[in-house]
Amino acid sequence: MGSPKTSAAGGTARKAPLSRELVLTKALEVVDEEGLDALTMRRLGQELGRDPMSLYRYAENRAALLDGVSELVLNELPIEPDDPDWKAQLRLIAHNLRSLALEHPNVVPLLVTRPLSTPLGLRPLGTLRPLEQILSLLIGAGFSPAGALHVYRAYYGFLYGHILNELQEFVVDPEENEVLLRLGLHRLPAKEFPRLRALAPALAEYDGSAELDQGITILLSGLETQLSLTGANPTD
Repeated sequence: MGSPKTSAAGGTARKAPLSRELVLTKALEVVDEEGLDALTMRRLGQELGRDPMSLYRYAENRAALLDGVSELVLNELPIEPDDPDWKAQLRLIAHNLRSLALEHPNVVPLLVTRPLSTPLGLRPLGTLRPLEQILSLLIGAGFSPAGALHVYRAYYGFLYGHILNELQEFVVDPEENEVLLRLGLHRLPAKEFPRLRALAPALAEYDGSAELDQGITILLSGLETQLSLTGANPTD
């Protein structure tokens, strides 16, 4: 039998003790590198050098593991519910959420579609904190509680729509200089899609950050108008 591995100091090397944070961090690494389908308890055990059965202490099943990954990513989203400049805060949250999505694109389906299958009260607390914090921000700005909920839905509907749109693959052939060919739009019948084909240069120059900022400006302008028209306690 081989002798136990030793550290540089001469002692026996020990594995880092497992913790929920360590397990979820490694799970996120697997998802980032290989996608959601690659994440299983067996694979995670291999990555951590542990018996997969030992991981059930930190996530009772794969579904709980996926929920934990969602919470881990959303914990990276800073929100200041007491910020007196609610518009600046919503703009900042939007750009930070976009950055997180671009950093962890394989997690986006967990954030956007997975909650649809889970009643609100049964979702992981970490995934609900952004909702609670943004409601506090909006109510503090003068929106009624029901009005704040409507704003949140419109706001996140726009954000997730933008993120999903940006993550789509626009470029078919990055080596092609002609934008119509690079985007594959030359395959569309010219008589049926004249406007879309004509927009090839604009599509090729897509700036996700600027596009998001423009959309947020439109949304915030409408909300500010609503707030001023309905007084200090706007309703739905």
